[in-house]
Amino acid sequence: MYKALYRKYRPMTFDDVVSQPHITTTLRNQLISGKTAHAYLFTGSRGTGKTTCARILAKALNCLNPVDGNPCLECEICRDAEENALSDIIEIDAASNNGVDDIRDLRDGAVYTAERCKYKVYIIDEVHMLSKEAFNALLKIMEEPPPHVKFILATTEIHKVLPTILSRCQRYDFRRILPKDITERLLYVAEKENISLDPEAAELIAKTADGGMRDALSLLDQCIAFSENVTLDIVSGAAGIAGREPVFDIMEAVADKNAGRAAEVIDELYGMSKDMQKLCDELISQFRNVMIAKAVPNNINLLACMPSELERIKALADRLSLEEIMRILEILQAGNERIARVSSKRVEIEMCLLKLCSQTAGQSAQVASAGADLTAKLDILEQKLAAVQQVQQNNYNSIPNAHSNNNYQPTPQQTAYSNPVAPAATAAQNQGGGDLSKLRPEDFVREDRWTDILEKFAEICPSVNGALSGSYAMTGGGFMLIYTENSFFMKLLKNKENAEKLQEAVRSITGKTYSIRAKCTAKPSESGDKLKGILDKAKENNIPIE
Repeated sequence: MYKALYRKYRPMTFDDVVSQPHITTTLRNQLISGKTAHAYLFTGSRGTGKTTCARILAKALNCLNPVDGNPCLECEICRDAEENALSDIIEIDAASNNGVDDIRDLRDGAVYTAERCKYKVYIIDEVHMLSKEAFNALLKIMEEPPPHVKFILATTEIHKVLPTILSRCQRYDFRRILPKDITERLLYVAEKENISLDPEAAELIAKTADGGMRDALSLLDQCIAFSENVTLDIVSGAAGIAGREPVFDIMEAVADKNAGRAAEVIDELYGMSKDMQKLCDELISQFRNVMIAKAVPNNINLLACMPSELERIKALADRLSLEEIMRILEILQAGNERIARVSSKRVEIEMCLLKLCSQTAGQSAQVASAGADLTAKLDILEQKLAAVQQVQQNNYNSIPNAHSNNNYQPTPQQTAYSNPVAPAATAAQNQGGGDLSKLRPEDFVREDRWTDILEKFAEICPSVNGALSGSYAMTGGGFMLIYTENSFFMKLLKNKENAEKLQEAVRSITGKTYSIRAKCTAKPSESGDKLKGILDKAKENNIPIE
C-alpha cells in the first residue's frame, strides 16, 4: 500500500527533526541525565513536529538501548511503538475524546503499572479541545501522578489550556519551520523518491506551507501525482494559487490605479478555477513584503519571498508611499475576512481591487487639491504676519528669546513621549513614583545592554525589530525611554502583542520590568516646520486662521 510522504518521511529520532534544535537538544539532555519531567506541553502551529516529537520522546523514555538520548529503533519496544502495537504508549485525540468520562477512563487506567515498558506514556493531541470538566478531571491525576506515568500534551491553541494545567507542565514552543529548511527537506525527499523537483518549485511549496512540514510534503505528494517532473506551474496548479506573474500584475495595476487591468487578471484567474481566497492571501503576503521593503529596506531577511521576486517588490516599494501600502493591506485584510463568509468570492475580491484603485486615485486628487488650498492659505497668513511684524518691530526687537541659548536641551518631562507600550513597573522598581515629569535628565543613564536587547527582540519578533535599527535607550526611575529615528516603529508598537514581546526581551536581558516610553527623533519636514512656525506666529498675533 502506498504511504503518504509525510508519513513515510516522518522523523524517527530527535536528530531527524527539522528547525527545532532548542527543543530536541533539551529533551535529549534530559533523557541522557535521567531527569525527565512527569508532564510536557508541546505548543505551536500545525505541522511543526509536536506529535512527532511526542512519539519520539515516548519511545526514548522506554527504549531498551537508547543512543545519546535517541531511541535505538531496533529493540522490540521501538519496533512495536512504531507499529502502534504497544499498549503502554497511549495516544488520545482530544478533538473526539473530549468528555469527562474519557479522562476518567484515562485516570482509572493510569493507576496500573506499565505492562512491558518502564513508563506508561499518555500523548493527548489537541488538548485544548477538552471540556472544562475533562480538564479538571485531568488535573486531578497531573497534580500527583504515579511515578510510572508520563503525560505529553500537544496543542495549536495554547490560550485555551487552563492555567492550572500549564503550571504543571514543562512547556516547549515549536517554531514555524524556516522556508529554507522546508526547501532542503523537499529536495532531499524528491531525490529519495527519484522525482525531478525544480528548486523554485520547492521554494514555492515551502512558502505555501507557511511553516508546516506536513503541509509541504502533502502538497509535494499532490504534485507528484500529476507529474514526476515537478515545476513551478505544476505547484501553482496543484495548490490552486494564482502564481507569481498574475499576482504581480494585479499589484502593479493597483499601483497604476488601473482598475480595468486588475479586473482583467481576476477574470483570467477565475476562468482557470483559481481559489479567490488564496489569491487574496497571496496579495496580502506580497504587499506585506512591499511594506517591509519600504520600512526597512536594508533588511531583506524579513521578506517572505523568492529571490526572483525581490526586484519587483523593491520596484513597488519605490512607487508607493508607506501610508498607501498600509491602506492597501487594511482593505485587503477586511476583504479577506468577508470572502470567507460570502458565496460569490469573485465579486468580493473585485470590489476590493476596484476600491483600491479608485481610492488611490481619489486620494491623490484630494491631496493635490488640499495641498493647493493649504499653500494659498499659508501665503495669505504670511502676508498678514509681515504687515503686523512691520508695525510691531520697534517694540519687540529688544525682547530676548527665552531659549536663545543654543545649548538648551529639553528635560525628559518636557519631551512628548508615546503612550506606555508595556505595563508600568512596580512601586519598588519605579523610584519616580510613576510620574515621569518628576524625573530630571541626570536621573537617566544610557542602557549599555541595548544591543543585547535588540538581538533578543530579533529572535522573538523579527518583523518589528528591524524598525529599531539605529535606536538607543535611557533608563532611570523605573522607566526606559527609547529613541528611534523610524516613525514606523511607533505604529508597530500600537499592537499589544509587539509591545509585550519588547517587554519580554527587555526583561530577559536586564532582569527588570520597566515602564517603557518611545519617542521618534526624526526631524519634521521643512514644510512641517514652516507650517508650524506660521501658525504659531498667527496665533500670537491674534490673526484668524480660515
